[in-house]
Amino acid sequence: MHKFFDRKKRAGFFTLVFLAGCIATGQAQHDNRFEISKQLEIFNALVKEMEMFYVDSLDIEKTIRRGIDAMLEGLDPYTEYIPEQDMDNLQMITTGEYGGIGAYIRKRPEGVVISEPIEGMPATLAGLRAGDRILAIDTINVEKASADKVSDLLKGVPNSRLKIKIMRPGEKKPRTVELTRKQIQVNQVTYYGVQDKDVGYIYLRGFTDKSAREVKEAFEDLRKNHQIRSLILDLRNNGGGVLEGAVQIVNLFVPRGKEVVSTKGKIPQWDRIYRTSAEPVDTLMPLVVLINGASASAAEIVSGALQDMDRAVLVGQRSYGKGLVQSTRDLPYDGRLKVTISKYYIPSGRCIQQIDYTHRKADGSVGNIPDSLTAVFYTSKGRPVRDGGGVRPEFEVAEPPVPTLLYYLLNDYVLFDFVTDYVQKHQTIAPIETFTLTDEDFEAFKTYAREKNFSYDRQSEKVLQNLKEVARFEGYLEESDSTTLKELENRLTPDIERDFERFREPIKKVMASEIVKRYYFERGELIQNLKDDEVLAKALEVATSPDLIDKTLHTNQLPH
Repeated sequence: MHKFFDRKKRAGFFTLVFLAGCIATGQAQHDNRFEISKQLEIFNALVKEMEMFYVDSLDIEKTIRRGIDAMLEGLDPYTEYIPEQDMDNLQMITTGEYGGIGAYIRKRPEGVVISEPIEGMPATLAGLRAGDRILAIDTINVEKASADKVSDLLKGVPNSRLKIKIMRPGEKKPRTVELTRKQIQVNQVTYYGVQDKDVGYIYLRGFTDKSAREVKEAFEDLRKNHQIRSLILDLRNNGGGVLEGAVQIVNLFVPRGKEVVSTKGKIPQWDRIYRTSAEPVDTLMPLVVLINGASASAAEIVSGALQDMDRAVLVGQRSYGKGLVQSTRDLPYDGRLKVTISKYYIPSGRCIQQIDYTHRKADGSVGNIPDSLTAVFYTSKGRPVRDGGGVRPEFEVAEPPVPTLLYYLLNDYVLFDFVTDYVQKHQTIAPIETFTLTDEDFEAFKTYAREKNFSYDRQSEKVLQNLKEVARFEGYLEESDSTTLKELENRLTPDIERDFERFREPIKKVMASEIVKRYYFERGELIQNLKDDEVLAKALEVATSPDLIDKTLHTNQLPH
C-alpha cells in the first residue's frame, strides 16, 4: 500500500517537473520571440531615420547589405546571403554548370583581364588568351568595371551571341571577338591516367552532383583498358562541394549499406544518416588517397570515411578541418540564405571541425581547437584516430614552404605577364611529358623582372625594424654597439639577384606550370605539377606495396 502511494507521489513529482520544464521552455521561446521582434523594430526604425536625416543620400540596398554581411560574418565564413542576381554562382557550385563563355577572369589595376580560358569552351575557340584585357561587352564599356560586373555581362542564356572588345598585350589596337555562349560544364575529374605502369591516378577538383559519375567512368576506364592494380585518388586542393557527391564516391569502393556520414544540428528532424545505397565498383583494389591543408568539407568526408572504414591509406598533410554542413533557405524576392545547420560525423563517430566559431576572443578572432582537447576514436579495425583537427594522413609528407619572393612575383602579376610575353614569342612548346624550363628561360625572367623594376617587402625586415625600435627604447641597443643587428639587417635586406638564385628551383617549377597551362590548359598544368611530386612518390611507394598497406591498416598507432 505504501509502495503504491510512493509510486503515485513519484509520478506526481515527475509530472510537476515535466510541467515546470514545459513552462520554462515556453517562457524561453516567448522571450526569444519578443527579443527578435524588438531588435527588428529597432533596426527598421534606425534605417528609416538614417534614410531621412543622414547628411548625404544613402544607397539603401548597399547599406543594408553591409549590415547583413557583417551579421552573418560574425557566425562563420560559410553562412551567407545570396541575392537573386547571384543565384547563378550557387548553381555552378552545385552542378558545375553555367551559361557563359568558359573563362576565368581577374581584376587588375588596369582593368579586368582573362586569367584562364577553359579548354574547348567558346572563349578558347574564339581565340581569347590569358592576359587579354576586356574593354567592352556588346555596347557596354567595362574598362573601369568590377570583376563581378564583367562576369554578370559575360554570363547569359546558352546560344545567345555577344561581342567582346579586348586589348591584347603587345598590340597597339584593340580587337573585337564575337562569341556564342554555351552551357559550360566544368569537369571535376581534371585528369586521370596511369602512373608507374599499373597504378591508376585520378585527380578530383571538387564535388558536384556529377562528380561521382566522372570518378566512376575514369576508374572503370583505368581498370578495363589499362589493367591497373591499385588506385590513387588525389583530393589535394579540393575545397569540397555537394555532400551527396562524397557519399556516392565512397560508395564506389565500399559495400552497400555502410554508414558514410551523419549530420546533427539544432533541429532533430533534420538529422540524417547517409549510407551507401548502390553496389560498389570495387572493394578489394588497394586505394591511396592524397590530401593536404586545402582539402576540405566533402573531400574530408571521402578521405575520413575511407580511413575510418580502413579502406584506404592517406598520404600528404593534415586536411583543412571543415566539419560543418550548409543548407539553403528561400528568402523574399528570390534570394537564398546559405546557412550552417549541422555538424557532420564520419563512421568512427568523430567530427573533424578544426576552428571553434562558437567561442570568439575579445577581438572577435577565432582559434583552432588545440590537439590537447581532441578525443580519440577508432576505425573499423581498431586503429585510433582523432577528431577536432582535420583528417590526419597515415603517411605525412611535408610541402615545401612558398618563398616570399615567389608570392610577390605572383601577386604583382610579374610572372603572369612574363608568361604572356613568352606565349607571344613561342607558338608551340614541347609535349607536356618532355617539356622542361631552360636556364635561358629563367635568366630571361630575371631580366624581365628587373626591367619592370620589381621589388618586394619581406616580413623579416619589418620585424627587425620593430625589434631595433623596441631595443633602443628599452636601452638594450647602443648606437655604438649594433654590429650584430647590422649584420642581421644586411642578411635580411631584399637582394633580388641573390634571392632569385636562392629560390631558383621553386620559381622554375611555378614558371613551368604557368607556361604549360597556357598551351595545355588545366589538365596540362596538373600533369606538369606531378613531375617531382614528393607526395605522389610516397603514394606510389604505398600503392605498389600490398604488404605496406596491410601493415598500415592494422597498425594500432595514431596517424602522424
